[in-house]
Amino acid sequence: MDRTLPDLAIAVAGIEDGMTVMIGGFGGAGSPIKLIHALIDRFCATRHQKDLTVVNNNAGNGHVGLAALIEAGMVRKRTCAFPRAADPVVFTDAYLAGKIELELVPQGTLAERIRAGGAGIPAFYTPTSFGTDLAAGKPAEVFEGRSYMQERWLKADVARVKAELADIHGNLTFRAASRSFGPSMCMAAAQAGVQARSIVAPGTIDPEHVITPGIFVQKIVELANPVQDEDLNLAKAAYPLEA
Repeated sequence: MDRTLPDLAIAVAGIEDGMTVMIGGFGGAGSPIKLIHALIDRFCATRHQKDLTVVNNNAGNGHVGLAALIEAGMVRKRTCAFPRAADPVVFTDAYLAGKIELELVPQGTLAERIRAGGAGIPAFYTPTSFGTDLAAGKPAEVFEGRSYMQERWLKADVARVKAELADIHGNLTFRAASRSFGPSMCMAAAQAGVQARSIVAPGTIDPEHVITPGIFVQKIVELANPVQDEDLNLAKAAYPLEA
């Protein structure tokens, strides 16, 4: 099945008010900036895609990408590991003003909760954050003399991630640190949309090099020269772009 799409607008269709959206990225590495900005464009045109719960490693920097999503007023809740980053002014202001809810999750726990969602594992136990405020209200058990707390899986309505290569069937490869969350998010979401640097013919990618099989991907759009979060912030850009 050919899962390629001609443009970004179609790639972000189907995301509606109140959905949970996983967005790939380890900082700027693997952050699908163009897909995020296309979400904002659709919101500005339709006023849909608000009250979102966004699951991501960090809360965004400057006024582009994840930060722009918050600044547009689209996000009700953030589930992330690092709300404090190089320039988190948008998230910080929204959080202090009571405009956004935060679920803080240790990074390794976040990764495992997403992986568990994709693997069909409803809960698991970890010693991380036991005895801290993050453990409040969560079941705890003792295994071999050590205390562990229960964490629940994380699943999403949709995921939007950035890949290096994709074939038309949705088989993906990732570049370096961009692999950190993207593959597990594709598995944990009911629908995954991907921006890929290059879309190639079936058989071009060595099966041994496929990281995410196409069965977990529904939408692919090719972006040969993807913009980087860091470059936009160095240029002091903001999105939507000012006229």
